[in-house]
Amino acid sequence: MQNLSNISVIRDLLTRYGFTFSKALGQNFLINPSVCPRMAELGGAAPGTGMIEIGAGIGVLTAELAKRADKVVCVEIDSRLLPILDETLGEFDNIRIVNDDVLKVDLHRLIEEEFAGMEVAVCANLPYYITSPILMHLLEEKLPIRSITVMVQKEAAARLTAEPGTREVGAISIALRYYCTPSVLFQVSRGSFMPAPDVDSTVIRLDLLPEPAVKVRDEALFFQTVKAAFSQRRKTLPNCVSGFFRLPKGEVTALLEAAGIPATARAEQLSMEQFGALCEALYDHGLRGTPGAFSE
Repeated sequence: MQNLSNISVIRDLLTRYGFTFSKALGQNFLINPSVCPRMAELGGAAPGTGMIEIGAGIGVLTAELAKRADKVVCVEIDSRLLPILDETLGEFDNIRIVNDDVLKVDLHRLIEEEFAGMEVAVCANLPYYITSPILMHLLEEKLPIRSITVMVQKEAAARLTAEPGTREVGAISIALRYYCTPSVLFQVSRGSFMPAPDVDSTVIRLDLLPEPAVKVRDEALFFQTVKAAFSQRRKTLPNCVSGFFRLPKGEVTALLEAAGIPATARAEQLSMEQFGALCEALYDHGLRGTPGAFSE
């Protein structure tokens, strides 16, 4: 196998195929040889498992996953990379590349067809610009997967893994914790990439919960409640919730009291259980959620 962490080897490879980096796709290829083996190990790649990768690049992480797992399916949107991957991953017979947008792929069907009898996990180096939509898509689909291990922008990782009740917490933090337990694995410096991005990265893992963290009657309303609460971070909940749902502020204050939440509270101060209680109070008040992808 070629040394895909060697800059000279990478440049020669890309030149031969006439490949240029796409800023629109957020392409930065890893050149630090220690990162991908560690990601594969901590991401759960092992005998008896199937791994889904999102974005193969030139196949550095893909190869490390394939060395450890029974099968790897990589969803790669950039068709220009396919001939490169044919060369760099040619020695493996347990890899399948799907040339498509992961947000459009029927992942339930893919898992059923490709990973019968295996535990499944996701492992990926995600483009910064689409991190949250991809993570929420994977979770909202309620896929039969064990965990999602991803490398993301350092600042994004802080939000994604923030605990309720802390300053860093945001709508996406609560949305993720509804489905999983997030944890920080390790840091990756900007110099580990070609070309080097302007920010450092962090590898995080989301371990899927067997059941949602809180029980609510209307999941779509729960996520809208979270979005409402964080819609104006500096304002108290009556202002945020009344503006978002177009309810009189007095009604919202009464609903907060019914949920056992002080009217002076802000979203960052609430626990998962309090978000659930507020959602239930809104449901009892007659509100219903609108299904759709969560966005921060």
